[in-house]
Amino acid sequence: MTSHRILAHFVRAAAVCAAAAGLAAAVIPSASAASRSARTAAHSAGTLSRQLSWKLVSTGTQTHFRGLAPVSRNVAWLGGYDGVVLRTVNGGRTWASASPAGASALQFRDISAFSATRAVAMAAGTGTDSRLYFTADGGRSWSLAYQNANPQAFFDCMAFFNPRHGLVLSDPVNGKFRILSTRDGGRSWTVLPDTGMPRALPGEAGFAASGECLTTSGHDAWFGSGGSTAARVFRSRDGGLTWHVSTTPIISGATAGVFGLAFRTPRAGVAVGGDFAAPTAAARVAALSYFGLPWFSPLSGPAGYRSGVTWIPGTPATVIAAGLTGSDVSYDGGLDWHTFDTGQFDTVSCAADGSCWASGDLGRVAILQR
Repeated sequence: MTSHRILAHFVRAAAVCAAAAGLAAAVIPSASAASRSARTAAHSAGTLSRQLSWKLVSTGTQTHFRGLAPVSRNVAWLGGYDGVVLRTVNGGRTWASASPAGASALQFRDISAFSATRAVAMAAGTGTDSRLYFTADGGRSWSLAYQNANPQAFFDCMAFFNPRHGLVLSDPVNGKFRILSTRDGGRSWTVLPDTGMPRALPGEAGFAASGECLTTSGHDAWFGSGGSTAARVFRSRDGGLTWHVSTTPIISGATAGVFGLAFRTPRAGVAVGGDFAAPTAAARVAALSYFGLPWFSPLSGPAGYRSGVTWIPGTPATVIAAGLTGSDVSYDGGLDWHTFDTGQFDTVSCAADGSCWASGDLGRVAILQR
């Protein structure tokens, strides 16, 4: 299929998705304008990408922060190694310790927050090191909501449908990915039955790199995988009880696959990944799925391995991705990508008010400037 046919195919699907989301049809070019759009997109996107930048904020620590949960432009939570959890309520000017007691040996690789006081922190590790903690008082106290006891399980990532209902993804147990569910905002968790889960490929697993290998939109949930012969995306439409799996064109291998997922609507999704052992390799590091169509490669992808991806709220089709070698932006729903920063981040996330944050190793945290 030629690039123009792919673009027209994408634009038609994107237009339907935009209409379903209540967006102005004018912001999505018509299929008949696809060729003209392709000629002007590179110049326009390159100009716009130069208007984006990350503003670093000091956390006062060298902790590796793979967990990130912005609530607003003022409130954000971080989950890090060595049991560190931090919280800001003034836009990152200062950070307060909100670390659970007795957790200094744990790695908090994902965190979900709903306000300045309520959050759920996920620790990833083998056996009993995979845990879930809940706080309702801004981290002054935490309750151990769940502690894994199965030696095969390893928590990878967490996502919520709404403030009460959420899921956690674990690496396969007895050949199938394990899903945990909460219906009370993270205070308690149960392991869901695996009868509706397809069998995993040999060596297949999730990547606990950014807290973004599992995501939700509406009533649907998706998670990405790698580590085997194919990079796949699993989808559930019933709260995690049954899943259907699709193969993506993203590279896969022992250290490669899908690392991050983001859906603008249940019909408009972007996947990023690649090989974290070869972070500058830029081939097959992203994929798109629109209007229920099979996953396909963008015309031009991010500049290397990317572990985090998010849509910017309030925009019709702007997506940003981040990884070990930089950050990229797409203004057309993931079809064309342009690098706007070369610093290292592991994860990126936006709050409902449109503020976007990134975090990574050596205490690096930043806020997107537009």
